[in-house]
Amino acid sequence: METLKEFFSPEIIWFVVGLVLMLSEFVMPGLIIAFFGIGAWVVAILCMIIPGITLNLQLFIFIISSVVLLLALRKQLSKVFTGFEKQKNVAAADVDDFIGHRTTVIKPISKNKKGKVEFHGTAWDAEADEDIGEGQTVEIVGKDSITLKVKSIE
Repeated sequence: METLKEFFSPEIIWFVVGLVLMLSEFVMPGLIIAFFGIGAWVVAILCMIIPGITLNLQLFIFIISSVVLLLALRKQLSKVFTGFEKQKNVAAADVDDFIGHRTTVIKPISKNKKGKVEFHGTAWDAEADEDIGEGQTVEIVGKDSITLKVKSIE
């Protein structure tokens, strides 16, 4: 019975609550829930150091420490823990977003063989009515699905 009482001690309960909150941050990222997990761990540490803290004081410390940490550190930590932002599907973008833009050939283009150009950080298949060498600057004159139609401007 004594072991069960020790298992349900406030510091163990707060530690488990903090652990559950920290793990839930992985499931629902947003860098908010983690601060409440840290707040729970702060209370767990205080319960170990100062036995006999009332539940009301524990809850008060939990809320205050969580909110203070959230307000003080979220902005700085958001810069460190960046995720991938979903970008719009460039392949399905409006053709007007492409026409007239200039880009660079990264794989030579010939009349009978597609080459590649780099546009907005992505390699695109490209075709032209002329031979265009690698490194040349071209202008996009059209788009057919995932193939850009280009012409030399040099």
